Amino acid sequence: MTDMSFSSIILELSFHVLRYSGVSMRFCAQAAAGIPKPVNYAGCEDNEIYRGKYLGKINSYHHQVSGDVYAVDEYTFLLTNFNYDGNGADTFFWAGAANRPGPQGFIVPDEYGKTNVLDRYFNKDFTLTLPDNKKITEIKWLAVYDLSSQNTFGDVYIPEEFEPPTTQKISRLTGRSHDVDSENIEIIDAKTIKISQFTYNGKGKDTYFWVGLGPQPSSKGAKVPDEYGYLDPLRAYSKEDIILQLPGEWNIFEMDWFSVYDVVSKENYGSVIIPDGLNVPPSLVKIAPHTTALPNCFQLHKDMQVSWEIFGPQITIQLAGQVAEDEYMAFGLSAAENKSEMIGADVAIAYIDGYLGYATDYNITAKAPCGKVLGQYKGVCKDELLGGIDNNQLHTAVRENGINIITYRRTLISSDPGDKEYPTEGSSYVVWAIGRLNHNKEPMFHDSYPKGNVKLELNRKERESNCFAFTHTQEGFRKPWEKSQIFDRTIRTFTAILGPSGGKRGYQGITGMTSTGLAWYINGYLIPELWLRRGLTYAFKIYGGNNPHSAETYHPFIVTDEPHGGFDRLSEEAQKKVRVLAGVEFTRRGQPRPTAAGPLCIAQHNGRDRRLDDDFPTFKKFNRSLVFSCDEGEPAILEVTPNTTWPDVVYYNSFTHANMGWKIHVVDSYASASKSPTSLKIMSVPTVILMCTVILFVAL
Repeated sequence: MTDMSFSSIILELSFHVLRYSGVSMRFCAQAAAGIPKPVNYAGCEDNEIYRGKYLGKINSYHHQVSGDVYAVDEYTFLLTNFNYDGNGADTFFWAGAANRPGPQGFIVPDEYGKTNVLDRYFNKDFTLTLPDNKKITEIKWLAVYDLSSQNTFGDVYIPEEFEPPTTQKISRLTGRSHDVDSENIEIIDAKTIKISQFTYNGKGKDTYFWVGLGPQPSSKGAKVPDEYGYLDPLRAYSKEDIILQLPGEWNIFEMDWFSVYDVVSKENYGSVIIPDGLNVPPSLVKIAPHTTALPNCFQLHKDMQVSWEIFGPQITIQLAGQVAEDEYMAFGLSAAENKSEMIGADVAIAYIDGYLGYATDYNITAKAPCGKVLGQYKGVCKDELLGGIDNNQLHTAVRENGINIITYRRTLISSDPGDKEYPTEGSSYVVWAIGRLNHNKEPMFHDSYPKGNVKLELNRKERESNCFAFTHTQEGFRKPWEKSQIFDRTIRTFTAILGPSGGKRGYQGITGMTSTGLAWYINGYLIPELWLRRGLTYAFKIYGGNNPHSAETYHPFIVTDEPHGGFDRLSEEAQKKVRVLAGVEFTRRGQPRPTAAGPLCIAQHNGRDRRLDDDFPTFKKFNRSLVFSCDEGEPAILEVTPNTTWPDVVYYNSFTHANMGWKIHVVDSYASASKSPTSLKIMSVPTVILMCTVILFVAL
């Protein structure tokens, strides 16, 4: 075996990831391969991983206690290869400030946060967090201690003047042009950077967050995904606080600088030098390497990549994505030859359902779920529904470590006139997206998608790959916006218009269901729960669009006993299972026809990126960012009089699209309903009426 092959093997092995109690680090690749490692890779010895600051081996006295201990941060220890035979009578992790372990100390909860008597451990890696916000600098030792016998089975001592890893502040960005500026940058851990008050005017040609080695920023660097995981050219920022995660295997010890860099002009708009020897915590990011056998690979997003190979008359495509089990990946050729355009695109919708994989051929004729418009299918529709054929041939589909890997083939030139030809010369514009599947396994409005153009050279002469390992952080729960409820016995009239569904904190967070991208706004509120009394008559003024030629904005209002809506898209068998309570009449032939289709009044984003909807802490603030427009004409009036045959909970929705509305509570009296334990939001009637009047008539 040659030195070169041995070095390559060691380098490949060095990128494998160890996981323990949420702490995930990589091997020091350069050192393992015999390449000199950067001097600033603090705490990383040859063939080892950065686990934090090393405290030492556990001194072993009884019961086979052994292992190594690291300080992860001010409050947390990492124990690796820890052993204990479990035979102590009353044994705990124990810490204290006395000179040596003894009765004067306190219990340190185990890796699960519990204070149970310790069980047996065998070569286990895990973290321990000191209780009550105690710091490592406040104690002198950590021990495995038996309270009943007052014996120390093993211990490790904290050195005097010990400095545990902690967040480090470095210099601010040195702005050179394009208004780049910031406050001092914080290195939160080995893979996480916080830039406070970041400013950039967004006018660069092809500008990215950029990292690399060397004395100063250069074209020999790597893109860093933005704060949302996108690899698009940077948008404009104005004094914004952002947190960036270094991509793939990169960590703070393997970079010399961070820059706002334009790859076309090769200009550094602003940068900062990363100091050597930063004493920062190890990262909690889990690294999931993924390799492909195909020669070309392009990173579309932090959570999605595409690989491909053209051989003969076919192209083989592999989509790999860190997606949820109910999410799909979409990829295909753009409708336009000079930009990435969704409408008219030819895409594959790839997902895994249980043990079965799918890469179904779709055409996009409108930004809406597939449905019939005047007898013809429009929207995101399978080729087979449009009279074409599914030309994608599924090759393999597997889910590993939270990553869907789906490989399929198709011919470069398809016999289906609705399919686009994969060119073998020059570059091609492509589109991609990640979104959720609805209850029927149909793709709904996407949550992640590119804002700019994505261009690939498919038939390259030389292999090219800019893909990196997937990384996963345990994201904190983002609380949905407040659920609005209209519970007022004096309200007899409701005004219904359309508006954006508001991302994962809006419709999806409130209902737990997928979204089409639009939702009903009732009296100015996003899908409020309504409370109606049996025997009273209510009027709904409908502004949902009355143009049946539109696949996106034709939404007659209906009330049914099931939560999804989209009655027009259901099969005859499925329609028979739904009780329609209002908004639909049936012809003599039994065909459903909507009765409440009024002119369109819609709230829209005022030039703001829809992908940032979840940044709004409340619906009220989100609503203020929208602009309203209304077509001329009187609204459709839908009158309903709930009676004793109505269920206690029914649903308002759209006749044409699923998942746009929410609940109506039907009660016998408001007095009894008000005793419900559910927290109700009482809305001022004059305020609601005034708000809706202003919205509608100002727009008109």
